[in-house]
Amino acid sequence: MLTLFTDEEVILRFSSTQPKECFETLYKRYCSKVYRRCLSMTRNHELAQDFTHDIFLKVFSKLDAFQQRSSFSTWLYAISFNYCSDQLRLAKRLPVDSLDNLLKQEVPDPDTIQLQDEMIHLIRQAQEQLSTKDRALLQLKYEEGLTVDEIAGLYNIKGCAVKMRLKRSRDRMHQWCTNQYAYC
Repeated sequence: MLTLFTDEEVILRFSSTQPKECFETLYKRYCSKVYRRCLSMTRNHELAQDFTHDIFLKVFSKLDAFQQRSSFSTWLYAISFNYCSDQLRLAKRLPVDSLDNLLKQEVPDPDTIQLQDEMIHLIRQAQEQLSTKDRALLQLKYEEGLTVDEIAGLYNIKGCAVKMRLKRSRDRMHQWCTNQYAYC
């Protein structure tokens, strides 16, 4: 029955009277999309499943905070993105790995590690030269794997504007890196 309604109608009409059905309807509609987003960010199936379930629990507990300024899917996507980003950032600060995994890892060549570290450091420095918005666009596109259309939907701008901003940001980073190597 609830499948005939839009997301916003389901929330408005049924979240207080039929919360279980409301949750099930929204979960069925968006579970796979949220899972794919989590998987693209974590690159780990089990972690993506855990994050997906956590996100839906969080969304359902805060459903009354949904103010319909944007579509439900956009709101859900923003929560998903922020949750995954927060969890990944926290995991970087507190790395936890099993002893078996640590023993299985091969030790890479120290010269390769140093070169990779230098490149990462240079890229981070170049990113710091960009505005916060430009950095966020690049991260959404290249680190999170979002499409131009998905980014355009998040920022409520046209796809061509996203493409142009991405190109300009890449060009600025390239120019900055070129200038750094010119003086070395």
